[in-house]
Amino acid sequence: MSLGAKPSAPVAAVTAEAERQLSLLAALWSTDAAAAASNLPCREGPVSVARGLSAYRTNAGANAARALEAAYPTVQALIGADDFRRLAQDHWLQAASGRGDLAEWGGALGCWLDTHPALVDWPYLGDCARLDWAVHRCECAADAVLDADSIARLGDTDPQRLHVELRPGVAVLRSRWPVAMLHEAHRQADLPSALASVRDALALGVGETALVARAVGGWRAQVHRIDAVTATWTEHLLAGASLTEALSAVGDPTEVTEGAVFDLATWLACALREGWLKGIRVDPD
Repeated sequence: MSLGAKPSAPVAAVTAEAERQLSLLAALWSTDAAAAASNLPCREGPVSVARGLSAYRTNAGANAARALEAAYPTVQALIGADDFRRLAQDHWLQAASGRGDLAEWGGALGCWLDTHPALVDWPYLGDCARLDWAVHRCECAADAVLDADSIARLGDTDPQRLHVELRPGVAVLRSRWPVAMLHEAHRQADLPSALASVRDALALGVGETALVARAVGGWRAQVHRIDAVTATWTEHLLAGASLTEALSAVGDPTEVTEGAVFDLATWLACALREGWLKGIRVDPD
């Protein structure tokens, strides 16, 4: 097609359809339903179109709320089901999903809660949401089987060529709040007693670092409290660092706090027992 020529009929049809769909999306998220409906090229009148847009928004918001309820049980328990549903629908309107699968949507809720003006008295909600999301993503992660034979590479291969690989879904969350306690409290039979311990921890300014990983032989995620040195080690592994680089990081006093000391053999035994480890990868020569 030469420059300046009119597009062919199929191209023009595709362009027109794309423009129509963009107009529809803009109308769906418009705060002025009546004005948006009047601008849509529809055979129905603007009143009928406005009603349809409103019904779609209501249905989409309800579906989004159900998706977030499944992904954020701790946050829902903290603020109550009704308030959580309203927050979820507000979040949907401000950060609608760009994917077809709602199970993939919602990862930005923690940051959104951090800045919500009505939640300034709940400063730990954002980190609770991040931990809930890490658990949700861990349980949705791909399965992986431990490559037990690869462990032998730790004893016969240059550590600069080795990468300790963790199972899909493993994540680390550092928080200045007792997020692991908050997460665990809402899963205890004696909730009042568990919440009393959480209130004490909040009053004392206790912070926690959590590691999320699937339980051995299952798909459910578990939340483990870890120290600063284990967090630094795990973060380096997740970033793809070599064994040498990861060991150097946990031996650097500027990287590790609390006076913690890292022992590879102890960590390896724990990682195998808890199911964190996928295997050891060797870089090619």
